[in-house]
Amino acid sequence: MSFDGIFTHLMVNELSNTLTNGRLSKVHQPYDNELMLVFRNNSKNHTLLLSANPNYARIQLTNIKYKNPATPPNFCMTLRKYLEGSILQEIKQTNNDRIISFSFESRNDLGDLESIVLIVELMGRHSNIILLNKDTKKIIDTIKHVGMSQNSYRLLLPGADYITPPLKDTQNPWTVDKEALFKELNSLAELSPQAIQQQFEGFSKDTANELVYRLKHEDTDKVTTWTNFFNEMTNQLHPTIGLIKDKERFAPIPYQTFDEELSQFDTLSDLLDAFYEGKAEKDRVKQQAGELIKKVTNDMNKLKKKTKILEKQLVDADNAEIYRVKGELLTTFLHEVKRGTTSVELPNYYNNDEPIKISLNETLTPNQNAQKYFQRYQKLKNGVAVVKEQLNITKYELLYLESVLAQLDIASPSDVQLIREELIAEKYIKIKTKDKKKQKNKPSKPIQFVSSDGDIIFVGKNNIQNDQLTLKTANKNDIWLHTKDIPGSHVIIKNSDPSDQTLLEAALLAAYYSKYRLSASVPVDYVAVKHVKKPNGAKPGFVIYENQKTLFVTPEINEIKKIKEC
Repeated sequence: MSFDGIFTHLMVNELSNTLTNGRLSKVHQPYDNELMLVFRNNSKNHTLLLSANPNYARIQLTNIKYKNPATPPNFCMTLRKYLEGSILQEIKQTNNDRIISFSFESRNDLGDLESIVLIVELMGRHSNIILLNKDTKKIIDTIKHVGMSQNSYRLLLPGADYITPPLKDTQNPWTVDKEALFKELNSLAELSPQAIQQQFEGFSKDTANELVYRLKHEDTDKVTTWTNFFNEMTNQLHPTIGLIKDKERFAPIPYQTFDEELSQFDTLSDLLDAFYEGKAEKDRVKQQAGELIKKVTNDMNKLKKKTKILEKQLVDADNAEIYRVKGELLTTFLHEVKRGTTSVELPNYYNNDEPIKISLNETLTPNQNAQKYFQRYQKLKNGVAVVKEQLNITKYELLYLESVLAQLDIASPSDVQLIREELIAEKYIKIKTKDKKKQKNKPSKPIQFVSSDGDIIFVGKNNIQNDQLTLKTANKNDIWLHTKDIPGSHVIIKNSDPSDQTLLEAALLAAYYSKYRLSASVPVDYVAVKHVKKPNGAKPGFVIYENQKTLFVTPEINEIKKIKEC
């Protein structure tokens, strides 16, 4: 299912049980459309994610790691001013729609109690987060400003009156009484998912399909089947990820319409963390790394054009012999060539005296024309070595940038800065004068894991880390791993003779932190570090190795999570 009104209802219950009466201690906005609110309740910290992402809008508790920007956005600063230190009084859903209100009680600058509401509207690309004064209904600020030109029905700007989005004239499936439900179900011309969605509020297609399937296949009457369905979601919650037509779906209970159940979770929030882990992170990376991706892509396009030019020059050099032949023929038959002509046809004694047409510069003497051909021949021949060298350098640089682009593709949001540091070090990006102080950060470190046998496993997250890890940190007898012919991280096992289980776990990490992290049967080479070498002048992360062996692994996320990160 999608994050529909029914899922929202259940999530509001989960959040209310955990957060109500908690104190909001911290407000962060690590991404353009997402907030992280840290609550202190019952002696524990809880991080609430509020997302107005156009593709992954949702609310949930989360355990994901995030990195805050150096300068907090304006909306974040506004929330800190009005909400930090306040008490969460209530979480409420509007009917069965995807509109959720978080009501806070706080004190203003004068020390007076003030009621502030944070409203989250989960509406796809129109999703928004709105801060308003509960008494005046005036908007204080929004995470996305929406003017009259974008929405003629209502303004979402500071100072405007808050107007609730238009609501459909449909029944709330949680509160409809049995008599009205009986009439509604029996009045339907056809029992279909579309009919359910038209008559009842908050049904996604998946949930409507599931309910209709049960209404048609269970032996009980329709009202009882309906009641049992909603009672199961309320009292027997088993958050589940399943497959429908080879696509992953999530639901608060195991759906009978799932083709296959993949995994179950303790809470709805745990379910969403697992479901959105790769999907939402890629979207966040695109937000943070858009400039880097554009820069690397542009540089790659320039290198591809340069490669074509150099390859053409090599082709021209291969044809250089014809210029020498023409020069020699002109020298041999100087007496037959008249000055002032634009071309001459001479017998080619290198090809059975077949006639060959030779272009001439009419302002030059026949001998000068011959010398021009010899000069062009010599220039092309002399340039072959230079062109080949330049072509190798260009192709090598292109491979390097392809590896960086692959790292951005698999990066988590916290990795983007590491890759930026690498591009700065390699002089692909210039540091602005005002940003130089910001660049004086401590060198980033590889991720450290502990295998089930207790061995330390290091994983580099960018090419500079990879070099440091393999060439300086690792001992010569440690085991080095890397995906075979695939851009990815260098992995080191701090043991010269690891167990098969440790080797498997390290290979899973190497596959997961590579371009093929979502693939099956990923080849991973492993060898002692002493057999890994870096060619002179090679770009960061590039090494050659020998005597390797290869494992084939499938980096399933559940297996990766079993490997403990330090």
